[in-house]
Amino acid sequence: MFSHERIIIRRGPESGLPIIVAVHSTALGQALGGCRLKPYADWRDGLADALRLSAAMTDKCALAGLPNGGGKTVIVGEHSPAALRDAGAVIEELGGTYATGPDIGTGPDDMVTIGERTSHVFCRPVAAGGSGDSSPGTAVGTVAALRAVCSDRFGSSSLAGRSFSVLGLGRVGGRVARLLAEAGSKLVVADVDPAKRALADDLGAGWVTPEEALTAAVDVVVPAALGGVLTPSSVAALRCAAVAGPANNQLDARATAGLLHERGILWAPDYVVSAGGVIAATAVELRHESPAQVTARLDGIADTLAGVFAAARRDGVTPSAAAAAEARRRVASPRG
Repeated sequence: MFSHERIIIRRGPESGLPIIVAVHSTALGQALGGCRLKPYADWRDGLADALRLSAAMTDKCALAGLPNGGGKTVIVGEHSPAALRDAGAVIEELGGTYATGPDIGTGPDDMVTIGERTSHVFCRPVAAGGSGDSSPGTAVGTVAALRAVCSDRFGSSSLAGRSFSVLGLGRVGGRVARLLAEAGSKLVVADVDPAKRALADDLGAGWVTPEEALTAAVDVVVPAALGGVLTPSSVAALRCAAVAGPANNQLDARATAGLLHERGILWAPDYVVSAGGVIAATAVELRHESPAQVTARLDGIADTLAGVFAAARRDGVTPSAAAAAEARRRVASPRG
């Protein structure tokens, strides 16, 4: 299913935990991808995640116009400095062909610890010489994508008065909800953590269960937590016009994109929507761009997504197929 350039699996000498690094492609340049730390039931589940997510990062970087490929680090187990150092040692084995950043279970401070073993790390705190938390960039890029979705579906990019259901109020989802509220949108929100209800109250948003959020009667459902939420059964229960959010791997299988299309529900490929984090980090840390330049790059996600929707209509395919085809073209023709 996937064709990776290199996969390393090690038992960390300090932590004893399985450390997995998957490099999918370096055709466009150094592979990038976050470090996910999670106590999977089986290490092979972590490997499956690393393979899927690294391949998606190749597509994400290609469609974002970045000179980078895709990779992923997965640590199977509980958080500890030893586990992070072990991950850094494995990344160092690759000699700079891959660099990591934060993902689920890790943050900017953890990048400092990984950096004790390798220099190939992004998004350390600003005080430590990095670009800091990538979630604000991801959130801003997500809202740009939502404007493109509304423009395509409703004829206007305005978010005012539009209704959204945000599923997941973590570092990215919480910021997306706040930006939507500031834009005058109507919101329902959900999270598995009941303490997040305070944010819902602060924003004047309706609080529902995650199951209710997914099937809410709204203009756009915004998955912003873990992936796999779009399945044949959940798609059949959707009551929205579109689905677009920053959660990775929203589809349980590629064929599910076709089910959304058959129901007339516009799906924005998640790796396009969620590209803001890597766009912002590379703009700051590699190109040393100004805040205005970074904002312009994030706003450009709307143009990328509009192009995907236009190509899908032109070729009579789903947005998922159109995005994948364009990503493959760019990877195959780096100067094209």
